[in-house]
Amino acid sequence: MNRLLRTNAFRLAALYLLLFVASVLALLAFIYFSTAGFIERQTEATIDAEITGLREEYGERGLSGLLDIIHTRSTAPAPHGDSTLYLVTDPALQPLAGNLSAWPRAEQIRPGWIRFPVEVRTRQGTVTSSAIASVFVLHDGFRLLVGRDLRDAEAFRSRITRTLAWAALLTVALGVGGGLFMTRHMLSRVEAVNRTSERIIRGDLSQRVPLSGSGDEFDQLAANLNAMLDQIERLMLGMRQVTDNIAHDLRTPLSRLRARLEVTLLERPDAQRYADALRETIAEADHLLGTFNALLSIAEAEAGSRRETMAVVDLAEIARSVAELYEPVADDKGLSLTVESDALIAVHGDRHLLSQAIANLLDNALKYTPAGKVALRAHRQGGTARIEVADSGPGVPADRREAVFDRFVRLEGSRSTPGNGLGLSLVRAVARLHGGDAWLEDNEPGLKAMFTLPVADSRIVPATRNAA
Repeated sequence: MNRLLRTNAFRLAALYLLLFVASVLALLAFIYFSTAGFIERQTEATIDAEITGLREEYGERGLSGLLDIIHTRSTAPAPHGDSTLYLVTDPALQPLAGNLSAWPRAEQIRPGWIRFPVEVRTRQGTVTSSAIASVFVLHDGFRLLVGRDLRDAEAFRSRITRTLAWAALLTVALGVGGGLFMTRHMLSRVEAVNRTSERIIRGDLSQRVPLSGSGDEFDQLAANLNAMLDQIERLMLGMRQVTDNIAHDLRTPLSRLRARLEVTLLERPDAQRYADALRETIAEADHLLGTFNALLSIAEAEAGSRRETMAVVDLAEIARSVAELYEPVADDKGLSLTVESDALIAVHGDRHLLSQAIANLLDNALKYTPAGKVALRAHRQGGTARIEVADSGPGVPADRREAVFDRFVRLEGSRSTPGNGLGLSLVRAVARLHGGDAWLEDNEPGLKAMFTLPVADSRIVPATRNAA
């Protein structure tokens, strides 16, 4: 309970409870004073009507007729609930007729109206109550007092007070109970998140926040947290895979490099042998540097650190320039490399990264196509620029087309083909950096690799190659 009372949810519920109770009490007070005022107004209206009738009788029959009427009304059996008070006095305030034994000691509440205590006989005995009356002065100093006993009004007011007090108490009790229930409910949902977080902190990344199925904001929060945890688990799994692949891909060239240098030192000194060993060592170092540079480029693209250097460039011109560089490679392998592009495709991007992404797609297509042709296409479709590289090679199985975009993923288990398994990862990272995406499709036969980018405003002149 102490922990529950210290929670922010309970404080919030208590604040709303105070506001609710204050509004209910204000409403009950309004009802009380409105009811009490209505009863007093009704009582005064009854007295005014009685005074008006007696005044008319006095005008018609005089003082003796008024005394007869007062005597008759005072001595006649009173209807149930009738508590009208009458008194007629001479100028010396001596009683002449009525059901009051003497002129009361009263306080004036306003001109012509007084309030005074009165003793009333009931079945339980004599009780003291209060009464209000209106005083009418007759000719020659005679006075007429007509009033009402407020015993019934006070009883009704007391009953209203008790009723409203119980209603206020019940409201507070229900408010406290509802606040505690709501607080415990909210706390249970928060505790579910805390328990899941604690298990994840202890290393169990498979834990997820349970959903209640209500679809409320807590379920939406839990769903977002679960999606975030899924992404974190995928990233951690990818990190482990990257670590394993880096260890595998770098261990072999480093071992060869060290063994080559060690053998060179053990053999008889020979300048030519030393030169060959150095050339092979530089080649191995270049391969390692290429791997690290590719990783660095992917990290920069995913982090978006090169967005500030972007400018409007001609994607079609970049594609044609990269194709020119790979034409000799295609000729050496006996492959046909064709280029189809629009005259101008303006995009807002980084020339170096876009060139590298297109180069990676062409390099993969030429590397894995034993015979046939490779086609590079750069077209604009509405508000999207599209780069396609299609080949006639063996292709990629449909169930592996998404996996090959992960770092160091290669289809061949022997990993004997030159490369580091980072090309397609860089392509997707560059595409997403520029607001697009990359994917693979079947070329029937072969493979079609592509990525898309949003086009820039055609009124902006693309940067030239030298300016880039």
